[in-house]
Amino acid sequence: MTTDTRTPPAPAPARSPYRVTTARVLRSEWHKLWTLRTTWITLIAAVALVLSVGITMGSTYDGDDSDVDTVVFVLFGTQLSQICFAVLGILVTAGEYATGMIRASLTAVPRRRPVLWCKTAVFATVAFTLSLVTNIVTFLVAQIWLSGTDKELSLTDSGVLGALTGSAAAITLLSLIALGMGALLRSVPGGIGAFVGAVLVLPEVIGTLPLDAVDTAVKYFPAQASASLGSLTRVEDTVSAGTGLLTLALWAAAILVAASALLKRRDV
Repeated sequence: MTTDTRTPPAPAPARSPYRVTTARVLRSEWHKLWTLRTTWITLIAAVALVLSVGITMGSTYDGDDSDVDTVVFVLFGTQLSQICFAVLGILVTAGEYATGMIRASLTAVPRRRPVLWCKTAVFATVAFTLSLVTNIVTFLVAQIWLSGTDKELSLTDSGVLGALTGSAAAITLLSLIALGMGALLRSVPGGIGAFVGAVLVLPEVIGTLPLDAVDTAVKYFPAQASASLGSLTRVEDTVSAGTGLLTLALWAAAILVAASALLKRRDV
């Protein structure tokens, strides 16, 4: 009788119930966004600015601004709310570096890049949805006072819903540019300064140069491209709405891809 001396095969390692999946990273980023007090403060401020300015414009309209597009007139407050959304976008990424939370995030997700892409997806969904709902509510409320004037419109009128959606898309894409800048610079003050300087101030400075080529190039800067959206009629000295949307999307994609590449290479 012989004895089997072969070593039995090692048991297969147990599959961890805590695998990192896209759904779990998305859920994590969703909870992190909504558990921050700054999120609520910033979003409430953004909504309040659009609503209050829209109500003020509608209730005080006396016919002096009859040449201004109705949607642009009602949503004038979005010029202020986009700053709130941009600041929140920067806080979503650079804020974690300021608090040190980024170490826990990247330890939980060693591949790193899913953290940035899930932050982007969650923030874009919140920014677009809230902006669109706020735009629609502001438009309807303002029409209470604008009814019977030359600015009376309804949501079913041609182009109205598209302009409201375009305005929300512009705010969202500008906010994603800010989010990418926050990830690139890893600093809240630096991100805010870069966004204000590069996106809002620099095109105005460059635009003062007396060159036709400069005037054409400035139209494709983010803030100028966003001006072509959110209007029933084409705004003077801007690209078409479709071109503006594509331009903003390319700007946001380029900055986010750069931030993703550096996130993979840099130390925390």
